[in-house]
Amino acid sequence: MTTIDEIRDNFALLDEWDDRYRYVIELGRTLEPLSEAEHSAENKVQGCVSQVWLSKRIERDANGEPRLIYIGDSDAHIVRGLVAIVLTLFSGHSPQQILDTDALALFDEFGFRDHLTPQRSNGLRSMVDRIRNDAREALASAA
Repeated sequence: MTTIDEIRDNFALLDEWDDRYRYVIELGRTLEPLSEAEHSAENKVQGCVSQVWLSKRIERDANGEPRLIYIGDSDAHIVRGLVAIVLTLFSGHSPQQILDTDALALFDEFGFRDHLTPQRSNGLRSMVDRIRNDAREALASAA
């Protein structure tokens, strides 16, 4: 499993955006496949121009704390790669860790705001918002 630090380091090595796009597409190819049933309306992320699905399950760690586990998919190659980055950042973390993570600052660090279309940037924000909402709900139900 690739870490967000490895992705950050690889991005730093790639000067050209064509190479970065290719790398993002490669990351998308590493996604675990989503079953037909998981390509559902409930899992579909609203606000994305491409179709994006995020399937969530909650597992408990050794201390009984919830961890949100995600798998995802998209019908667009670049967006699949963006899904892979979002899942690397959030999947397997506690609700509080998810809420404490500034994904948009990371995406700015990667240069996505300047190099993605406004629609793709909005879709990326929609994915992050969906996961943050899941984290808030998990925290509320644990309280």
